[in-house]
Amino acid sequence: MPVFTFSGKNEAGQKITGERTASNKQMLTVQLRREQITAGSIREKGKEFALPTFGSGKVKVKEIAIFFRQFSVMIDAGLPLVQCLEILAANQENMAFQKTLTGVRTTVEGGATLANAMRGYPKVFDDLTTNMIEAGETGGILDLILQRLALYVEKAVKLKSAVKSALIYPVAVVSLAGLIVGALLKWVVPIFTNLFVGLGVALPLPTRIVIGLSAFVGTFWWFFILGIVGLVVGVKQIRKHPKGRYYFDFALLKLPVLGILLRKIAVARFTRTLGTLITSGVPILEGLSITARTSGNAVLEEALMRVRKAIEEGRTIVDPLRESGVFPNMVTQMIGVGEATGAMDAMLQKIADFYEDEVDNATKDMMAMLEPIIIGVLGIVVGGIVISLYMPLFAMIGKLAG
Repeated sequence: MPVFTFSGKNEAGQKITGERTASNKQMLTVQLRREQITAGSIREKGKEFALPTFGSGKVKVKEIAIFFRQFSVMIDAGLPLVQCLEILAANQENMAFQKTLTGVRTTVEGGATLANAMRGYPKVFDDLTTNMIEAGETGGILDLILQRLALYVEKAVKLKSAVKSALIYPVAVVSLAGLIVGALLKWVVPIFTNLFVGLGVALPLPTRIVIGLSAFVGTFWWFFILGIVGLVVGVKQIRKHPKGRYYFDFALLKLPVLGILLRKIAVARFTRTLGTLITSGVPILEGLSITARTSGNAVLEEALMRVRKAIEEGRTIVDPLRESGVFPNMVTQMIGVGEATGAMDAMLQKIADFYEDEVDNATKDMMAMLEPIIIGVLGIVVGGIVISLYMPLFAMIGKLAG
């Protein structure tokens, strides 16, 4: 077998390098993942290649959901695994996804399990997917697991779409308002300024403020662009560091209206993910680790890892969940009931259903509240600029009429 050199990082973030023998790059990736090493680069002596980068926007979540649904139907119909992958790959319009599925099929033909073959493509098939597939293969219920994965991804897409649609309107209106105000200050106000200078009239305070803002925008317009770019880059840099990401997510959860919505989204995602994993036969400790890594919120991730450690020490899941202060009392109480009755997976799914409905209602309420506020603020700002520009003219007309 060929010899590969690799570099990557372990769970603690430490850089790991070394040499291994493997039949191909996918199998080496699987071996490294078993050792909790995330490979960054792999090179065969005399040959260089990159790990698969399919996904990251190249493979859409909806396409993955459809793939799981079709895959489950084929497996349930009794088609061989390799043939299913071959058919699904051939019918993919997305070339990146087609190459991924072809690579998975090739690895499976080489003797690997489906879960291990998928682990070679971590940007398309995450830990949740591969662990559920592994549980399905072990228990002989792969078709059922694929159905659950399809349902899980579909609900995740629905949840994400609801949040996006709720945020598009206010962001679009605020952006449009900023452009309108900027255009007024940049091009309209200077016309009135020249008029007032020619007339030599005394200007009231509001008019002088608007003219001063216009002069600032006309001279330092680049400052606003630089500020927006700096804000975006700054947020990205902060979120690259564990502590910065934690405090940033913590601050978001403390926001008056948006924080409540984000907390509900986090609870819905946590309960749906953990419930799906436990239902599929994944051990709770492994399920908590996967849920923490896929939570998308550093505060929730840290809380779940503390819960996992407490369970390892022999405690029940309810007390550490309650002590974290992240989860509402209703959630911890229902999980406690589910744990006591041995139906925690079903209880988690019910909580997820409830909170997904809550997210829908919260987004609608936020829209209903923000719409009049945004329109009112826009009217006040634009109207204030227009009135301040006409105030000297009104004063002149009054003097002439008198």
